[in-house]
Amino acid sequence: MRIVRRIFLTGLVILLPAIISIYILGFTFNWVDSLLGNLLRQYLGVRIPGLGFLITVAAIFVAGLVANNVFGNKVLKMVENGFANIPLVRPIYTATKQIIDAFSAQRKSVFESVAMIEYPRKGIYGVGFVTGSGLGEVQEKTSQDVVALFLPTTPNPTSGFLLLVPREELIPLEMSVEEALKLIISGGVIVPDWPRNSAKTEQRCVSPEIHN
Repeated sequence: MRIVRRIFLTGLVILLPAIISIYILGFTFNWVDSLLGNLLRQYLGVRIPGLGFLITVAAIFVAGLVANNVFGNKVLKMVENGFANIPLVRPIYTATKQIIDAFSAQRKSVFESVAMIEYPRKGIYGVGFVTGSGLGEVQEKTSQDVVALFLPTTPNPTSGFLLLVPREELIPLEMSVEEALKLIISGGVIVPDWPRNSAKTEQRCVSPEIHN
């Protein structure tokens, strides 16, 4: 039963994002198609099949164009703030945006590598992301070589803890940032393949000084 449950949960985690995306897109296409179709039928006496699909794709493309300039970015921020202030919409919108942000290229580029640390006590390990070193005043006021480690929470990796960790206490991992995010969001259900094919694996280390 444990194996069956694990396989089922793995399939659910893999398929759920796709199912939700298809459902939302299908609902949007049908809604736009119905709305515009009724207007065209009422005023022009014609109906164009698939108009909702074309309008939705065009709207997504225009939103992407708008987001790539300074003025459009400010407008989108205002829209986001508007959604975030609507009581019933806020939790759904915020959770969806956080999960999307977790997989965005911008967020992944902030993380230098993946590492493991004994936390919150000896014998218990947490997986985190190295975000930097050479921490200015923090480094100046400690005798150890300190690394900034972001330790995310499950299943929402956009919240977590900033730990300032001595470099020698980190255990560097070879998994990619994306693989680590999947591991964290799934609560340990989706585990990266191991051992890796040495010919395809890129060694990801915090720094050569970490290895003894």
